[in-house]
Amino acid sequence: MGKLYLVPTPIGNLEDMTFRAVKVLQEADLILAEYTLTSGKLLKHFEITTQMHSHHMHNEHKTVEGLVDRIKNGQTLALISDAGTPAISDPGFLLTRACVEAGLEVDCLPGATAFVPALVNSGLPNDKFVFEGFLPVKKGRQTRFLLLAEEERTMIFYESPHKLVKTLKNMVEFFGEDRSISVSREISKLHEETVRGTVAEVLKHFQTKAPKGEIVIIVGGKPKS
Repeated sequence: MGKLYLVPTPIGNLEDMTFRAVKVLQEADLILAEYTLTSGKLLKHFEITTQMHSHHMHNEHKTVEGLVDRIKNGQTLALISDAGTPAISDPGFLLTRACVEAGLEVDCLPGATAFVPALVNSGLPNDKFVFEGFLPVKKGRQTRFLLLAEEERTMIFYESPHKLVKTLKNMVEFFGEDRSISVSREISKLHEETVRGTVAEVLKHFQTKAPKGEIVIIVGGKPKS
């Protein structure tokens, strides 16, 4: 019987690729990639010639059953996302769950994921934290903010650059302008930046300087009264 590997890939700096990740990708029967064009460049850099199939949020519901059958028939599959660890705000959960339910072996390699360095680098409490990922765009957004306004643990969010200012304005509204926050972007890349301060201060910074790149927001929990 085969196996499913979940393989983290660099979030910016190719030197963050592990020796084990390269070995697993070289030896797998098939690589499932979120974006084959992006991943193709990565595989070429590390001289990995394994066959690659597209596996993303728009097709994973349809392909899971067939992929589980491949593993049952003895194939080893390796799943990678565009960057970072698969299934963390990326495709991978459905296939992982299906393999677990089918009694198949699943192995997730340790490696790059954006929120860990952003959290550790923030200077905010990291003994207890909650990962929220991307907030709802419209439906349920306000309800989520109202719930999170009472959260006492440090909170972690992912955000796109064109929505960052809007989200920071929402945080001023629901968390208060004096709540501590840290925004990290372009982690591990040449123009990496972390901006720390109150929500109001960080909002002012990004209203002046338009954000670019992948963004992680770390917000301090509600102060205990």
